[in-house]
Amino acid sequence: MAVTGVRREDLLAPSGLVSNKAQTSNAAKGYSFSDYLYQALDEVNRLQLDAQRQMDDFAAGRTDNIHQVMIAIEKADIALQLTVQVRNKIIDAYNEIMRMQI
Repeated sequence: MAVTGVRREDLLAPSGLVSNKAQTSNAAKGYSFSDYLYQALDEVNRLQLDAQRQMDDFAAGRTDNIHQVMIAIEKADIALQLTVQVRNKIIDAYNEIMRMQI
């Protein structure tokens, strides 16, 4: 059984959004902030569904690799925590803008 490493990029951002090369190519294509947001939310949803599928497979006895199941669960949990924290920061920024005097 081979053990694969977990990269920081896998946990903190959806694939394709972290590297400078990817950012440059996405910027050249004209992606907007909402495109990045939808892509990030899709990635979080994919991680959640993958973790659920692996838990179901483990419970049904179709797999016995508890390590991969736990890694998938933790990836999904960390991605969800990051999403909630980003949402909180966006709401804080919005509230701060609303409090500004013009």
